[in-house]
Amino acid sequence: MSFFVIPAVDLKGGKCVRLVQGDPRHQTVELDNPVEVAVGWERLGARRLHLIDLDGALQGVRKNEAIVREIVSALEIPVQFGGGIRSFEDACRLLDLGVEKIILGTVAMEDPALLDGLGEKYGRDRLIVALDSKGGRVVTKGWVEETGERPADVAKRFEDIASEYLFTNVDVEGMISGINLDIIKEVVGATTSGIIASGGISTLGDIQAVKDAGASAVVIGTALYKGMIDFKEALEIEEK
Repeated sequence: MSFFVIPAVDLKGGKCVRLVQGDPRHQTVELDNPVEVAVGWERLGARRLHLIDLDGALQGVRKNEAIVREIVSALEIPVQFGGGIRSFEDACRLLDLGVEKIILGTVAMEDPALLDGLGEKYGRDRLIVALDSKGGRVVTKGWVEETGERPADVAKRFEDIASEYLFTNVDVEGMISGINLDIIKEVVGATTSGIIASGGISTLGDIQAVKDAGASAVVIGTALYKGMIDFKEALEIEEK
């Protein structure tokens, strides 16, 4: 199975930003040209881009769709996109404009039938279900509403619908403090679908550990923007 090291571009107010634990009050990075940032990661060798509309995730209304379109048009590599996708029509529009894979979190938990419809129309390979974990439980609506369910249990429920899961450990997201490998292993072991791990990645050792745990990919954000991880070195782990 191929392993991907995926750089993250998070959009908020038309800029590329990084937040601590998804909290808009704690912003650590702000770059003015998200399209330029995305193209830069492709030039450095990225094979996929992780693109999130934080305004959509936090408020349920996306404000950065024009930038999303620009990025998708500018890149040759696939883009996985999430943030504020709340309806079947919304998901279809994004897939039709060229997003390779859409990430569905809140809507997947609230309306699983929507995933069935998207799978029938586009195929399960274009669907990623978000497993956002806080305190060991899945959270939705911009990481503020707790469901009470364990990520591994949710993973078992959707594996016939989605080809991959985006597992984000909110407890360490944006904190560049290292990963909780045990919970990643638990989720990987719960499903045959691919697991994209995110949250807390701060060293090359973290990337290697996630790969060794059986995940299909890792998303890196703050550690790249802060210069703690050299992307070229990270790609060497991807290629081994």
